[in-house]
Amino acid sequence: MEIRLQKYLSDCGIASRRKSEELILQGRVSVNNKIITELGTKIDDEKDEVKYCGKLVQKLHKNYIYVLLNKPIGYVSTVTDQFDRDTVLDLVKIEGRRIVPVGRLDMYTSRSINTN
Repeated sequence: MEIRLQKYLSDCGIASRRKSEELILQGRVSVNNKIITELGTKIDDEKDEVKYCGKLVQKLHKNYIYVLLNKPIGYVSTVTDQFDRDTVLDLVKIEGRRIVPVGRLDMYTSRSINTN
C-alpha cells in the first residue's frame, strides 16, 4: 500500500510525523538505499526498504489493542511530561506494545459518567 514516508516512520514508532519530517529533511532516512530529503515522498510499505540512520525500519504490530481508562486526578494524558509528572502510561503496562493516549484531560480533571 502506498503511504507517505513520514507517516510510515510514525507508524513504525521512529518519531511523530512532524519529527519524522525533520529527520527526512536532515537526510537521515533512506528508501531502497537512496537518501530521501523531499517531504511528501510516498513509499510502498510492502515492497520498499526504509532505513533510519542505516538501520532497517519495520512496522509495529498491526493488531491494535484499545484500553478504556477512567483517568484519575493527578495524571496527565501524554506519553512523556516535561515536568516529570505521572502520566496515564504509568497506569497501563502492556509488554512489547506501543501505547498512545487518545484524548486530552488536564492533570486535575477526571472523566466521570453522569447516568442521569
